[in-house]
Amino acid sequence: MVTPLVKTNKIKKKPNGFTRYQSDTAKRVSTSWRRPKGIDSRLRRKFKGLPYMPNVGYGTAKKARHVLPNGFLKFVVKNVKDLDLLLMHNRKYCAEIAHNVSALKRKAIVERAAQLNVCVVNKDARLRSEEDE
Repeated sequence: MVTPLVKTNKIKKKPNGFTRYQSDTAKRVSTSWRRPKGIDSRLRRKFKGLPYMPNVGYGTAKKARHVLPNGFLKFVVKNVKDLDLLLMHNRKYCAEIAHNVSALKRKAIVERAAQLNVCVVNKDARLRSEEDE
């Protein structure tokens, strides 16, 4: 099993996310974040004691951005030829087989990835077991 060269952990600056202002009071107001735009809005004017609004300071560190929990960056593979690009970068990138690849080609990609020592995230997808055939 190949391991990542450097494992970076994401630091969550606000662990429970941002919810839309007053979404807890009315059912018609969904919880997904929307910026308040009213002229008298207390939240827009950043009054004391109100929830925080998202801004650039809550962003993820550049080195930890797009990193999967296993420590690799994702690279979408559509055929066996694409997999050869990861030969020298198998400690930084892992392969993800595209959703529209057939089961037959998936099997070939997984076999070639094992030879190249490349981690495949969704290697079990669309594989039929022996007893089903």
